[in-house]
Amino acid sequence: KAVKEGMLEKRSDGLLQLWKKKRCILTEEGLLLIPPKHPPSPQQQQPAPPAEPAAKIKELHFSNMKTVDCVERKGKYVYFTVVMAEGKEIDFRCAQEQGWNAAITLQMVQYKNRQAILAVRSTRQKQQHLAAP
Repeated sequence: KAVKEGMLEKRSDGLLQLWKKKRCILTEEGLLLIPPKHPPSPQQQQPAPPAEPAAKIKELHFSNMKTVDCVERKGKYVYFTVVMAEGKEIDFRCAQEQGWNAAITLQMVQYKNRQAILAVRSTRQKQQHLAAP
């Protein structure tokens, strides 16, 4: 289920570190990065061009995400970095009014809270099971 959809710019890993537009879908599980040429999602009711390989779609899952750091606001852009669990940093920018960094942070916190609640429930169930005669 999409929480937010739109365009974000991602800094490439290459030597030139160019900003590349990505169509992004924020869900309760993570952030999907889709090349802008990729066919639209089925909800958009447009005839889809031949599909690209699914490998082109990148998912940044909240289980692998550590933090979202707002680096700076410069001109019309907000620059922010998503820090993954393995230490990889991915730089993004968007227009300030789009609020992508806040939306991603909020969804990540909600995801981590849901996981923590599930972990506590699981622990309690194990304890109750062990305490039962």
